[in-house]
Amino acid sequence: MSGSKLTVWFMAAAFCIAASLSGGAIAAPNASGLGNKTCLSCHDGKNGKLEVPGTDGDKRVLYTVEPGAFAKSVHAGMECVNCHLEINDSAANHKKTLGEKRPDCVQCHQKLNDAAAQEKVAGERRWMRAVGESIQTYKTSHHAKPSGDDPGKPNASCNDCHNVHSFNVPPRGTVERTEWHLGISDLCGKCHEDQLETWAGSVHGREIKQKHNPKAADCADCHTSHNVKKTSSSLVKLAITANCGSCHEENYASYRATYHGQITTLGYAHTAKCFDCHSSHDIEPSSNPASKMHLDNRLESCQECHSGRKDIPLATAGFVSFSPHGTSTDFSTYPQIWVANKIMIQLLLGTFGFFWLHTLLWFYREYKERKLRKSQPHVKLEGLPDVPAHFQGKHFRRFSRTWRIAHLLFALSLMTLTLTGIPLFYPESPWAQPLISLLNGPHTAGLIHRVAAVVFAGVFFWHLIYMGIRVGRDWKNFKIFGPNSMVPGLQDLKDIIAMFKWFFGKAPRPVFDRWTYWEKFDYWAPFWGVTIIGVSGILMWFPHIAAKFLPGWVFNVAAIFHSEEAFLAVVFLFTVHFFNNHFRPDKFPLDRVMFTGTFTMEELMHEHPLQYKRLLESGELAQHLVDAPSSGKVKASTVLGFTLIVVGLTLLTLVGIGFFTSL
Repeated sequence: MSGSKLTVWFMAAAFCIAASLSGGAIAAPNASGLGNKTCLSCHDGKNGKLEVPGTDGDKRVLYTVEPGAFAKSVHAGMECVNCHLEINDSAANHKKTLGEKRPDCVQCHQKLNDAAAQEKVAGERRWMRAVGESIQTYKTSHHAKPSGDDPGKPNASCNDCHNVHSFNVPPRGTVERTEWHLGISDLCGKCHEDQLETWAGSVHGREIKQKHNPKAADCADCHTSHNVKKTSSSLVKLAITANCGSCHEENYASYRATYHGQITTLGYAHTAKCFDCHSSHDIEPSSNPASKMHLDNRLESCQECHSGRKDIPLATAGFVSFSPHGTSTDFSTYPQIWVANKIMIQLLLGTFGFFWLHTLLWFYREYKERKLRKSQPHVKLEGLPDVPAHFQGKHFRRFSRTWRIAHLLFALSLMTLTLTGIPLFYPESPWAQPLISLLNGPHTAGLIHRVAAVVFAGVFFWHLIYMGIRVGRDWKNFKIFGPNSMVPGLQDLKDIIAMFKWFFGKAPRPVFDRWTYWEKFDYWAPFWGVTIIGVSGILMWFPHIAAKFLPGWVFNVAAIFHSEEAFLAVVFLFTVHFFNNHFRPDKFPLDRVMFTGTFTMEELMHEHPLQYKRLLESGELAQHLVDAPSSGKVKASTVLGFTLIVVGLTLLTLVGIGFFTSL
C-alpha cells in the first residue's frame, strides 16, 4: 500500500479522534435520557432483526450497531445524539426535531475544522486540519455528486466507506492494520461489483486476495481515496498514470522518456498511457497470453490507437518489437539502445570538448593580444600590398543575396525546430508546459515542427543542386582542394596546428585564404546533422511505413539519434558558432557580413589576407568590390542580427535549464 494512501486513512481516523476530544465543539445531547445505553438497547442487534412501522406503512429494519466495535471506534467517546440531532425521544418510531437534518459527517467535521482555525489551534491539531482538507477534496469528487438513483443522496457518503459506528485505523505494523488494508478493495466493491470481480482476477487482485500482499495495488492506490473522479476526465487519466509510477518507478521513468510519456508529462492525455497498453482492472504480466502486451496480442493493442482513423495510420508489424520501456543502461536486454546512446555520448563529448576548448583558448589569446595591439600587431600583415587608392571606401562582397537568403531560412527553420522540439525533449522543465500551451498543444507543435523540417531540408537539397550546377559548368577548372573549395585539405590541418600554437603564444596568428577550417566545419556539419536528424525524423514521422520493413527497436534508436543530435546542433550553434562569428573580441557584438553580404577592405585584409593578396595579384579583386551598404541596410541588418542572436541565446537558455533539470 502506498505511503500517501496510508497517511490519508490514518489522518481520517486521527481527525475523528480529535473530534471526539473537542468537547466544546460537539453539540450536547438534545434530550435527557438518550444515552448510548438507551439507544443500544434496541440498536445492538442482539434480539435479531428489529422492525418498526415505516412512514409508508411498510416495516422498516432498524440500523444495528455492534457495541464492541463501536467501543473501539474513533467515535467511542461520543453520544449517539451528538450526531443524530433530529432524535428527541426513545419511542419505537422516534419523533424528529423539526429543522434538524440527518447526520452529516462533512458538515460536522467542517465545523470542527473551522472552529479550530478560529481558535488558532489548527496547527496543533494537525490531523484535524488534514482531515478537513480531505473533506474539501471529497466535496469536489465524483462520490460527493448527487446520485443518479436518488439525487437527495451523494454517490457515496462517508459512512459508505468508513462505517462511522465502527471505523478505526489499527496502528501501523500490526496484523490488524494489514487486514484492514487488504479489505479496502472489497469495500469499494460493494458498489463497484463488476470492477471488483475483474480486478480480483488480475495480477494485482491475486497478490492481495490470494497472496495477501499489502504492497500490491488496490483501488485507492490508483483512484485515490477522497479525490475520486470520473475516469473519463483528462486530469484523472494523467493522475492514474502517475499513480502507476509510484509503484512501478523504473518502468514509469522509461515510459516518460518515450514520445507517449513526454506528451503525458506535458499534461496531455490523448496519447498512450499505462492503462491503454496494460489495461486497467484486468492487468496481467506480458508473459501471460491473456495480457494485452503479450506478443500475440500486442499489435492488436497498438491498433486500438494506431487504428488507421482520424489521421493516425494503422500500426504495422514492426510496432510489436518497439520497446516502450527500453533503457540505455541495460545492454543485455536492449543492446541497440545501449550502443546508440554510447555513440551519441562520445560524439557529444568529442565535439564539445574540442570546440569549447578551442573557443576558450581563442578568447584568451585574442583578448590578451588586443590589449597589446598598440605596440604589437594582432595579425602580422607584412608583405601585403596596400589597398589601391581607387579601391578605398569600397566593400568586398563575400556572400551573394542567394546565400544570405539561404542562411536566413536555415536560421529561422532551425530556431523553429528547436522551439517546437525542446518541450518534448525536456517535458519536466518549468517552461515546457507553458511553451507547449503557447504553441497550442503537442499536435500543433508537431505540425509546425514538420513544416520547419521541410523548409530546412528543402534549402539544404536546393543548395546541393545549386552547387552541383555551378561546379558542373566549370568542372575542368574546379580545384577540389583549391582556395575556393569547401573541401577540407591538408592545409586545414596545418592551420589548426598553427592556430593552437598561437593560442599558447608559440607562434603568430595564422593567416587564411577564402575559407577557414572552422567555416568548413560549419559547412559540413549540416551534412551529418541532416542525415542523422532527417532520417530519424522521417522514421518517426512515418512509423507505419518504416515498421513494415524494420524492427521496432529502430524507433528507439531513432529517438536517441534525433534528440541527441538536435541537442548537439543547438548547443554548438548557439555557443561555438556564435562565438566564432560574433562573440570573439575581434567581432563582438555582431558581425553583419551574413546580413549585408559585404565587409570593408580592412576586414578582408585582417580575416582573409591570403585571399586579398591572391585576388589583388591576379587582378580579380575589382570583380568582388561593391559600394558600401546604405545606412538603412546596415540598420536593418543590425536589428535582424541582434534579433536572431537574442532568440538563439533564449533557446540556449531553455535548453540549459532543461538539461540541468533532467539530471
